Amino acid sequence: MNIGFVGLGIMGRPMAHNLIRGGHTLYLYSIPSIPPDLIGDNGIACASSKEVARKAEIIITMVPDTPDVDTALFGKDGVAEGLTKGKIVVDMSSISPLDTKTFAARINQLGCEYIDAPVSGGEVGAKNATLTIMCGGNQPTFDTVTPLFELMGKNITLVGGNGDGQTCKVANQIIVALTIEAVGEALLFASKAGADPAKVRQALMGGFASSKILEVHGERMIKRTFDPGFRIELHQKDLNLALSGARALQISLPNTATCQELFNACAANGGSTWDHSAMVRALEMLAKHEIN
Repeated sequence: MNIGFVGLGIMGRPMAHNLIRGGHTLYLYSIPSIPPDLIGDNGIACASSKEVARKAEIIITMVPDTPDVDTALFGKDGVAEGLTKGKIVVDMSSISPLDTKTFAARINQLGCEYIDAPVSGGEVGAKNATLTIMCGGNQPTFDTVTPLFELMGKNITLVGGNGDGQTCKVANQIIVALTIEAVGEALLFASKAGADPAKVRQALMGGFASSKILEVHGERMIKRTFDPGFRIELHQKDLNLALSGARALQISLPNTATCQELFNACAANGGSTWDHSAMVRALEMLAKHEIN
């Protein structure tokens, strides 16, 4: 297929690379620039999102936030200006479920289909093509795009209609944040009590408390490797979606709010671009003790 890819950052770059490696021709656009290693026989640089949409059958966007998707799709020289009937737009960013429904309706009015397909798995999952992909859209369009998803991920689910993929991703980010907080508290407790946190983590990995976050982010906390990964500022954005959604639904998410405050504390101390596992630093500041 001729695939368009808009947004080639920490996640988009390896995802695009896996599509190229799968034999597809990719038309590429990104701000501020297109990674040079993607440009070649099957990777073609474009001057705008409009040009990408004009040349591709399926257009994927992978950008940071809701306003960025809006700009990529509907801004000047955006994807919408290059679409013709029958094309498919796939947004793999993590954004507002409500705005996603609006974006989908606008794309549908142009005679095109829309899938929201946010991902989980971070940079490692993007590089290894093991992402979890949560989709919202109709079954025929999902079936058409699934072979592309299979080049980027392993756990691929059509959750429901447009917006439901994004709702699933918000739920995912709630669980991830709360689990990071729990792992941070546990390792901080162990370290302060005088136990070796690395040995504690090793023991816990064999029990009911085991999780991917204990495995990956627990190791980050112990080794102090907080280069992203997934930036705190992006997780703050996702929890904002959760908390604003909770207000609209008139439900309480008290522990989600606590995790957001811990992220806010990290950001206040210069940590907006730390990996989200560095939430533990806020707990360490409260305890006046660093895991060691």
